[in-house]
Amino acid sequence: MENVIFLSESAAYQVKDMMEQNNEQDAYLRVFVKGGGCSGLSYGMTLEHTVKETDIEFEQHGIKVLVEKTDAAILQGTKIDYKQSLLGGGFTIDNPNAIATCGCGSSFRTATNAGAPGDC
Repeated sequence: MENVIFLSESAAYQVKDMMEQNNEQDAYLRVFVKGGGCSGLSYGMTLEHTVKETDIEFEQHGIKVLVEKTDAAILQGTKIDYKQSLLGGGFTIDNPNAIATCGCGSSFRTATNAGAPGDC
């Protein structure tokens, strides 16, 4: 199946590390979009063991990834990276479909989906 999102090697390494720490080596990484945040949509990632009929499944750097078909258009071409700094590390998400993001960086909207704006 076609890749909807692109994991960097450092993001994949971090996901693998989290899987090992939580004894979830056989899990999938689910990347999703939900309504909320001050710009209307926010990202989510979780480890999961169930593939639904409505999922797109693919693999990158040894990580099995799931994206709900309804989220695929919003996430198409999104790059997920992991950056380490003196203050710690964190995932960064670069979505070419986002036309606006909020100041706190946790929510966004696209030209075709404004989501459900709320508090950050």
